Amino acid sequence: MTGTPGTTATPLRVGLIGYGLAGSVFHAPLIATTEGLALDTVVTSNPERQEQVRAEHPGARLAAAPDELLARADELDLVVIASPNKTHVPLATAALDAGLPVVVDKPVAGTAAEARELAALAEERSLLLSVFQNRRWDNDFLTLRRLLAEGELGDVWRFESRFERWRPQLKGGWRESGDPAEIGGLLYDLGSHVVDQALVLFGPVTQVYAEAVVRRTGAETDDDTFIALTHAGGVRSHLYVSATTAQLGPRFRVLGSKAGYVKYGLDPQEAALREGRRPEQASGWGTEPESMWGRVGSGESPLTGGGRVEPTLPGDYPAYYAAVAKALLDGGPNPVTALEAASALDVLEAARRSARDGVAVAL
Repeated sequence: MTGTPGTTATPLRVGLIGYGLAGSVFHAPLIATTEGLALDTVVTSNPERQEQVRAEHPGARLAAAPDELLARADELDLVVIASPNKTHVPLATAALDAGLPVVVDKPVAGTAAEARELAALAEERSLLLSVFQNRRWDNDFLTLRRLLAEGELGDVWRFESRFERWRPQLKGGWRESGDPAEIGGLLYDLGSHVVDQALVLFGPVTQVYAEAVVRRTGAETDDDTFIALTHAGGVRSHLYVSATTAQLGPRFRVLGSKAGYVKYGLDPQEAALREGRRPEQASGWGTEPESMWGRVGSGESPLTGGGRVEPTLPGDYPAYYAAVAKALLDGGPNPVTALEAASALDVLEAARRSARDGVAVAL
C-alpha cells in the first residue's frame, strides 16, 4: 500500500478496467481529481478509447486486458471495475485474489448470493470492496435526507422516485440485451439506483411488487418498470424507471404526515461530466439554478407555486472517491459496502420474480 495513514503525499495508484460510459464519464474524472488518488492505468482494447485516454489522461498508462493489469498488482493500490455487468464478479474476484482493494460499478453482481460471496472474499482477504452508488450523492437525495433528518415532513407515508427518460429508439449494446448473462434492462440499470436510495432512506423491505414491460419495437428486455416496496418501518416506496416516458414526472414526490416534498429534474453532475467539466475546475460544482429547486408544502400544488421553495443542496459525487481514499489511507468507513449492495439485489431479484409471475414477493 502506497502512503501512510493521515497523509496523501504519495497518491494511491488506481487501475481502471473499462473506458466506456461508466469509466470515461464517471470514474476516470473523479479518480483523477480526488486528493490521495492517481489514475495509473486504464484497461481498454478499443483503439479509439485508447486515444481518448491519451488525450484526457496523458499521465495514465494503457493496458489491453485485465490480466495485463493484474499481472503487476504490486504496482497498484486499488482496482476500479467499470466494465460490462457480466464481468463484474469474475474481475472483482481476480482483483481480490491478487491482493488489491476493489471498487465495482453497480450492480456489483447479477445476484445477491454472488454479492455476498464477494463480500466474504474481501473480508477473508482484509481488503476493501466498495460499490459505486453515486446517486447517494445526488443533489435532490442529499436535500431529502436533510429534510427527513430535521423532521420537516413528519412521518413519511409514501416515497415516489422516478428515473425516467424519453428514448423511443433503441441504442443497442449489452444494456439492452435480453440475454440473462448480460444483466441488462432498466431493472438492474436504473433500478439499482432507485432501490438503493429507498433502502438508505427507509430501511429494509418486507414485500416487493413489480411490473416490467417491454414497450419499444425490437427491445429484448424491460424498458418501463414499476416497483412497489413495503418497508419494515411502514413506508411505501413507489419507484419508476423508464426509457419510454414522453412527459417526465417529478424526480421525487415524498408525502408525510406534516408536509410533502416535490422535486423535478435530474442532478446536474452527470451532464457536467459528459460535457468534460471536472469538479476541480468548476466553481459551484453540483449546484443547480433556483428555477429547479423543489417545494415543501401541505395541500398546495407546486406547479402553481404552492408551498415554500426548498433550496437544493449541491450534489457531491467527489465525496464517494474521497471516502474511498480515506478508507484506504486512514481506515475510514467504506462508503458503500457489498452487503448493502446485496440487500438491494435481494429487492431487484424479488422484483423480477414479481413481474414475471404477477404476484407480490415477501422478503
